[in-house]
Amino acid sequence: MPSAHYLPLEPQASASADEQEEEGGQQEHRTTSMFNNQYNIRYHPQLADDYDVDGDDDRTPAMGMAPRLSRSVTSRRRCWIMPIMLLVPFCVVFFYFMFSSQTLGLGTALEDVDDDYEPHNGIDSTNTHALNETLHICGESHEDGRFYMQDKPRSAYAQLPVIYFVTPTYPRREQIPELTRLAHSLLHVPRLHWLVANDHERCDTYMDMLLNRFGIPFTHLASPMPHKFRNTKPAPRGVANRRAALQWIRQHNLTNGVLYFGDDDNTYDLRLFSEIRQTQRVSMFPVGLIADYAVSGPVVRDGKVVAFLDSWVAGRRWPVDMAGFAVNLNYMSLYPNVNMPYKPGYEEDLFLRSIGLHIDQIEPRGNNCTEILVWHTQTKNKKSPVVRLEKKYLDGRSNLGALFRSLKVMGVAFASDTEGPLATISKNGKGKPHSYFLS
Repeated sequence: MPSAHYLPLEPQASASADEQEEEGGQQEHRTTSMFNNQYNIRYHPQLADDYDVDGDDDRTPAMGMAPRLSRSVTSRRRCWIMPIMLLVPFCVVFFYFMFSSQTLGLGTALEDVDDDYEPHNGIDSTNTHALNETLHICGESHEDGRFYMQDKPRSAYAQLPVIYFVTPTYPRREQIPELTRLAHSLLHVPRLHWLVANDHERCDTYMDMLLNRFGIPFTHLASPMPHKFRNTKPAPRGVANRRAALQWIRQHNLTNGVLYFGDDDNTYDLRLFSEIRQTQRVSMFPVGLIADYAVSGPVVRDGKVVAFLDSWVAGRRWPVDMAGFAVNLNYMSLYPNVNMPYKPGYEEDLFLRSIGLHIDQIEPRGNNCTEILVWHTQTKNKKSPVVRLEKKYLDGRSNLGALFRSLKVMGVAFASDTEGPLATISKNGKGKPHSYFLS
């Protein structure tokens, strides 16, 4: 189709009859444009006169047929072909660099960087856009209605840092039972503010009443997923909710406390909250019942995180579950462009990149990541997996031996020399042989 912009023609000494007729027809086009708009047909003024738009001539093209062009328009069309052909290679190169892996936030995740981390690029800490979410607060209470927690008066915990526990949820049959079960775990946790973000266009009055009844300090947010993502497969579920909670924290300028993302269907050991409360930057720990290995978490040697165990790496620098880390708010405040993009499967990775995390800053929790303190429980059952991992690497040289022994006792997962999928241990988004980290 010809371009919608044309260079003005030089005036001629004498206009031909066809040109005079073309000028006269432009006024008729304007009067008939409303008639054509009802059929969602839009004609450019310089093309409208090449076929009848008022219904007097039968030359109006049918659906899918191109309008018949005049000689002058056809000649102009030829003049535009060469510049367009010259621009196409330039555009291809331009968009390649614009949408390369760096710009999409994968940074150097696909490169083989072993020990030293370079500053993140792409949509990491320096180039992300600050959140600008519209907040709809349905209900809020900063009063702690619990008089006793763990057999101590509330005043005994006054000096503890606050845990901001973010729970994304969505309307379904199990929503209220799940929140009720979670609340009865949180009732035992002192100095906690519960941010419940509901994927719903309007406020749920019953949920608001329920949250008030628990007596836990809370904020109830209505944070629906944008409509443009609702029909995508897979949909970025929970992202809008977490983004709303991050916006709430930013608006309140909170820099003292710890952020934790806790889904409503997870199971939490109360020791988890004592572990994450002292987080200085970012703490990490294993999460049970994750994907094929039934576990996801850091690999620890000599008290330091050196890699990650997860059955789905997919180029992620930080292949961890959303429930497997906590962030200090003072540290997070150093990165004003903290973000969580709508990219299913990469939410954790891209969020941690946006706060400039380095592997040597990670604080392992859960007895050097040998204990499961949070479980990704679901209503459906799955068979306990067998993970292929050589027994010689399951001694005391890392946390994996104690971790898999614990999983075996609970009947969750088993390690084998010969059976099951080969366990993937990765760093910087690249899987490496077990001997690379464990020899």
